[in-house]
This record gives sequence, structure tokens and C-alpha cells, in this order.
Amino acid sequence: MLKEYRTLLPYLKEYRFRYVAGLAFLIAVDAAQLLIPQFIRQAVDLVSSGRFSTGAVASIAARIVLVALFIAAGRFLWRYFIHGSSRRIEARLRDRLFAKLMELGPRFHQSNKIGDLMARATNDMQSIRMAAGMGFVTLVDGLFMSSAVLVIMFARNPEVAAWTVIPLPPVTALIIVFGSLVGKRFKKVQEIYAKLSELAQETLAGIRVVKSFVKEDAFSERFAEANDRYRKASMSLVAIFGFFFPFIGFLSGLSTLVLVLAGGNAALANAMSPGDIAAMLVYLEMLVWPLMGAGFMVNMLQRGAASLKRVNEVLDTEPDIAPEPGALELVPSGGLEFRSLSFSYPDAASPALRDVSLRLEAGRTLGILGRIGSGKSTLLKLLPRLVDPPPGAVFVGGRDAREYHPDWLRKAFGFVPQDTFLFSDSIRANVLFGAPDLDAERFARVTAVAAIDRDVELFPRGWDTVVGEKGLTLSGGQKQRVAIARALAVDPEILVFDDALSAVDTETEERILAALLEEREGRTNVIVSNRVSTLRHADLVAVLDGGRLAELGTHDELLGRDGFYAEIARLQALSAEAPPEGGAPEGAAASGARDAETGGAA
Repeated sequence: MLKEYRTLLPYLKEYRFRYVAGLAFLIAVDAAQLLIPQFIRQAVDLVSSGRFSTGAVASIAARIVLVALFIAAGRFLWRYFIHGSSRRIEARLRDRLFAKLMELGPRFHQSNKIGDLMARATNDMQSIRMAAGMGFVTLVDGLFMSSAVLVIMFARNPEVAAWTVIPLPPVTALIIVFGSLVGKRFKKVQEIYAKLSELAQETLAGIRVVKSFVKEDAFSERFAEANDRYRKASMSLVAIFGFFFPFIGFLSGLSTLVLVLAGGNAALANAMSPGDIAAMLVYLEMLVWPLMGAGFMVNMLQRGAASLKRVNEVLDTEPDIAPEPGALELVPSGGLEFRSLSFSYPDAASPALRDVSLRLEAGRTLGILGRIGSGKSTLLKLLPRLVDPPPGAVFVGGRDAREYHPDWLRKAFGFVPQDTFLFSDSIRANVLFGAPDLDAERFARVTAVAAIDRDVELFPRGWDTVVGEKGLTLSGGQKQRVAIARALAVDPEILVFDDALSAVDTETEERILAALLEEREGRTNVIVSNRVSTLRHADLVAVLDGGRLAELGTHDELLGRDGFYAEIARLQALSAEAPPEGGAPEGAAASGARDAETGGAA
């Protein structure tokens, strides 16, 4: 368990002076609390003697009030220093976890669900904070108070003290068993909570699909079942606490009974005064708290260890894409080359790419066509090392892509994916995502090239209209055009379009391409599309089939060959020319594009 706390050692060292100050005030408060039973002893003995004055009792009462004020101030200060430090550690550790999540590559994020990662960044962090704060307090407080109280009790009357503490040793054994049970059950609770979070996140993210298939009741039932599993796991943990603390109370009650009997006999034998018995009763109550506090401590330390283990699993994960020693920190130029590139995903049955070789000079445009699963997206991911390429296979700016620091390599690229992701912010903020200091003139230019400027009047607040989560309030075409403007705003050396015009009509596509090629003249572009009308603008077209480079050449050269590219061009031409009354469906060009995805079978 304790090995998991190694993660907190640097933070504990950094905030050691705050912890030392907090501990000093904590011990001072405990010492002050030990004085109060002595004041009670004096008052009881004074009253029982029958020879007392109001002034004498008032003097004792005044001292109790002063000590109580000191205790109140001391409690505030130790909580300020210790709990304040635990809050700081929680914030620092959460920042570190988030930074690690940003560092880790696609393989990690594909194998870990968002809900589970969210649980680690929220629920687990709270348990770690409690362990670094209150768990630390109960440990020190329990050791000091129990030691001090036992010393005082045995100093007053060893025989009575010995009889009084007889029921208490079983608590130690109980605490050991309790800690083991709590740790296992709490880990299970956290895992079930993570699955509950995953289900809620997934359902809300796909709420439109859920509603369109009228599956609200089915998902409500799934959530209710997961929620019930979480309730049962939590109740299993509560049941242990339900037994532990009443049992501690029972043992403390036995100790009180023994003290009354043994102390009463000692008082009758004049071995103890009534004040001694009253003071020892208060000390016994003080002794019970450290014993109960030990249960709290074990609980919090076990929970903290279980949560730290989950957090450490992320922090200890090595990034699958890391800079090579002496990696170049410069933005490469636009030349691209693939040399006998073969690539396989882990656990994949077959390679995604096989012996792909092509070269694109800087300032030219590469078009890519291929069926689903032909390796188009993989090829694009290898360029900026979103997926790590093998050495000596992918070259950018004349150098192996692995020679560059990944951050600097990616600065050369502007990506427009097919599945556009927009942040829940204004349209302006989404466009300026990669270039927050873009001037108004350049903003107007990139939005015009992306043809999103013509829709600005449709937005309730113009460019400041806030889109829903993932761009929920925009159409597919509008989202793609915002993404195009976002990529153009950073003015990248290499612009990559991953079928980024699939959701716009042919007229808008032509308008965007014409403006884009004019804007990007002299810069490198990579365009993936299943529309030959789009690829005809490229200087070089690559056709992928089953991970292999099936065809390579200019648009005119490929049309002159009797290959897949020429076949798709004929199918799309026929689809575009077919009259509506002849049975051609609306959006025939898009249908022709889909033929490329399915292989063009007719």
C-alpha cells in the first residue's frame, strides 16, 4: 500500500514547512486538550470537599474558556496549513495527470475509456486529497493522543488504568482486518463508478442517435442497472463501517464500565479522589477517539492507496511516441516522401500499409483515393507521427520524420479531418484555435476561402455564436468549413484534407477548392477524397488498394489507364449526367463518391 504513496513524496517535500507548521499547531491543540480534564479534576475535588468559593470555581472555569479559545484558534491554523497543503497537492497532481494524458498517444486513449479517465481525475483525486490531509492528521493525532492519555492514566493509578484498557487491545486486530476489507471493497467501488461514468458520458455524447432510434428506455435501464451495481458495492463498504464503529463504541462502553467499577473501589479505598475518576473518564473518552480515528486513518489511507494506484497507472505509462535523443526543434518544409513504407497496428491481422513508395516535391498537391480500409487515414497519421512510423520510411522536408521533435513536426501540418470536432465555444474561437492572434484581415480571408463567411448571417450572434458540444448546432458541411478555416488560420507548411469536403455540395466544393489552391499556391497539400472532381486538381494522385500503392500519376495519366481510378471517374461521370427522371437519386455525385468507398462494383 505505502509504495503507491511514492508519487506524493515530491509534493510532501515541497510543502514540508506547511506540514510542519500544521503539525506544530495540531500537537499544541492536543496538549491543550489534555489540560481540560485536569481542570475538571480540580473543580470536582474542590466541590466534593465542601470547602469552595464561587470565585475559585469561576477561576477554573475561566481557565477552561481560555484553553478552549486557544484550541479553536489552533484548530483553524492546523487545518489551514495541512488541509490547504492537501488541496494544493490535489491540484498539482491533477495538473500532472492531465498533462500526462495530453502526452500519451492514440494507442493509450483507444484502450482507455473517457469515463474511466474522468473518474481518475475527479473521484480518485478526492480520495488522494483526504489521505494527504485528514489521513495524515488522524495518524499523528492518534499516536500523540493515545500515548499521552495512556501515560497520564497510568501515572494517576496504574491498577485502575490497566483494568480500564483491557477491552481496547482487540481494536488493533480489528483495525488490521478492517483496513484489508476496506481496500478491496473501495477499489471495486471505484471501478464500478468508472463504468457508470463511461456509460453516462457515452449516452450523453450519442444522445441524438439514442433518440433517433427511440432507445431512451433501453439506455435508462442500462444506467439503472449500472447505478444499482454501484449502490450495492457502496453498501458493501458501508456495511463494514456499520459494524466497525458501533463495535468500537461497544468496547469503549465496556471500558467506561470497568473504570466505574475499578475507580469506584479505588475511591472507597481512598486510592483515588472523585476528581481523579472524573478526569480519567474524560481521558478515556479522549482515548476512544484515537482508536476510532485509527479506523478513519486506515480507511482513508486504503482509499488513497487504491486511488493512487489507478492514477499511477497513467503517470507510469510511457508515451508510445517520444522524441529521439537530440530531436530537431524546427518546423520542416513541405517536401514529402515515403520509402518502402510498411506498417502494422499492434494485434492487427494484416498490415495496414505494404511497401508504399512515393515522393511529393514541396509546393505540390497530392491526391489520395482508395476504398475503405485501404490505408489512407493510416498514411496521413504517419506523417505528423500521430502514429509512429518505422525508421527510414517517412520523410518530411528531406529528413526522417522521426528525427524531428513531435511537437515541432506537427507544427508543420494543418489537419482537416473527415469527422470534424469543434469545441463548445464560439465559431470565432474555433477558427482561431491554432492562431489566437490572427488579425481581422486574415480572419476574413480564411473564412472566405472556407466559404463559411456566407453562412455568418444565419448564425444568431454572427461569429460569436456558441456552437453546441462537438459543433452540435451546425450542419455537417458547416462544421467541415469551420474546420477548414481553422486549419488555414495557422498557415501550415503542409495542409492535409482527410475527405474534408464530403459533407458539402459539388458547387461549394468547387468554390472552396478554387479559393484554396489560389491561397495555397506554392505550399504543399495532401487531399484525400473519393470524388475524382476533387482529385483532378492535384499534381499527383495516389490510389491505394489493400494497403498497397496500386496506381500513381497525374489525373490525366490515370484516366488513360484502365484502372480503378478510371473506373471510378466513369461511374461518377455517369451519376452526374443521369437525368432526375431517369431514376438517378438526389445527390448522385455523392453516390458516385461512395462507389469509390465500396470498390465501384456495378
